[in-house]
Amino acid sequence: MKKNEISLLIHHLETLYPDANCELVHRNPFELLIAVILSAQSTDKLVNEVTKDLFVKYPKPEDFLQLTQEELEHALRRIGLFRSKAKHILETCRILVKNYDSQVPNDYEALVSLPGVGRKTANVVMSTAFGVPAIAVDTHVDRLAHRLGLSKAANVLNTEKDLMKKLPKEKWTFSHHALILHGRRVCSARNPKCHICPMQEICTNFKKEGKVRTTKK
Repeated sequence: MKKNEISLLIHHLETLYPDANCELVHRNPFELLIAVILSAQSTDKLVNEVTKDLFVKYPKPEDFLQLTQEELEHALRRIGLFRSKAKHILETCRILVKNYDSQVPNDYEALVSLPGVGRKTANVVMSTAFGVPAIAVDTHVDRLAHRLGLSKAANVLNTEKDLMKKLPKEKWTFSHHALILHGRRVCSARNPKCHICPMQEICTNFKKEGKVRTTKK
């Protein structure tokens, strides 16, 4: 994708999703961290339903530590991988209480050292909670990066590096959220709605396969 096409991509995203932001409901960095851990292989909608009551009962790391793993598993049972997530959350809360005065560290390396926290989670927390430009590559962002022609990487780490090279740094956080919304609403994994997508002219995948997708399915 050429520079003028990158500019056009940003323009379309800003037009379609001017208020794009993290859709996980949270009041502070700690709640965001827990919500993002829970969001792996789950939907933001379901996570928000579960955390609505969870964060009222247990607003701080030390509150979570009042629970046994079995009790937390029960509270998270509607969410995929709830057993491993319960374990990671409790381990993370112990570290936050012991090493960080119950605060989420504003440091990328410290974040990825926490149980259950990978690059995507750390990038979401750094960008959304602390305002540090970052691109979190989830399944939607990875899919769109390849379809649009922003990356040919074989793994999400290299997709992230490609996006960081090609997108303006000041647009990293916005682009990440906007691409997620576009992936959910238009450029879905199956039967993408190419007929309503304004990015046809700059989309590598559409240029190759668009002829069979210009009519509504």
